[in-house]
Amino acid sequence: MPSSTADTLAYYAAPGRYTSPGAHAALFAGLPRDVPGLVACVQGLLLHIFWAERYGVQLSEERQAEVQLRPVDAKLARILSLDPRPLTEPRPPEQRLVGNCRDFSVLLCAMLRHQGVPARARCGFGTYFLPNHYEDHWVVEYWSESAGRWVMVDAQLDAFQCRALGMDFDPLDMPPGRFVTGGAAWQLCRTGAADPDSFGIMDMHGLWFVGGDLVRDFLALNKLEILPWDAWRLMHGPEAPYPPEELAQLDHVAALTLEPDARFAELRALYEDDLGQRES
Repeated sequence: MPSSTADTLAYYAAPGRYTSPGAHAALFAGLPRDVPGLVACVQGLLLHIFWAERYGVQLSEERQAEVQLRPVDAKLARILSLDPRPLTEPRPPEQRLVGNCRDFSVLLCAMLRHQGVPARARCGFGTYFLPNHYEDHWVVEYWSESAGRWVMVDAQLDAFQCRALGMDFDPLDMPPGRFVTGGAAWQLCRTGAADPDSFGIMDMHGLWFVGGDLVRDFLALNKLEILPWDAWRLMHGPEAPYPPEELAQLDHVAALTLEPDARFAELRALYEDDLGQRES
């Protein structure tokens, strides 16, 4: 690991703008101290909007709007309004906060950081949802002191989803290649190693989509976990191809995100000096 590991780990062990529990910090006091226990808590609090019907829940428009909640403190307030019991008590699906993969990842990050465990959300693509397809997705990396490495976790995948998807690996310690970060996906597409149209979600796919997830991953590595549909600098729609200078910028961003520890100072400097600003 690079010499800056201590600074890097200290950075990721502290909450960010969206991962602070705020006035609800006391709710985290009784949480498990192990990752499997924390993941189980998260899964007992959240219901993925795209999986709701498979859990027997029909969502109203009001409930669907819960996916718009950005910060964890707002999520916790809504969780309590739905069910005031301690967070360690799993809710029935109809009483869970409605969210998506970003929300599972952000909530787990918040819990880990509250306990002083370095953690970061990653935006990219899962290879395990559809055959021959890279599905838009978010996961978590946390630093395992005992293993001396970052461990990747998919907090969304409970036992029900693992069975439905026919999972053949442990979502609490994902092997390399099953999740592809935005930067890795960008490089696969730019080198011609993968078809950009195989990356996306629903009817949205292509290099523009990969570029969007690359920027989201870069922001998440700077502890700014924006919503999946938030717009930002260097993000384009399908009708607006990247000009050459932006392609070069994104090539550089991708290289940084693939080595976030070794190039931590560069990653932070680019965020502070340029890409941390929402508007160009």
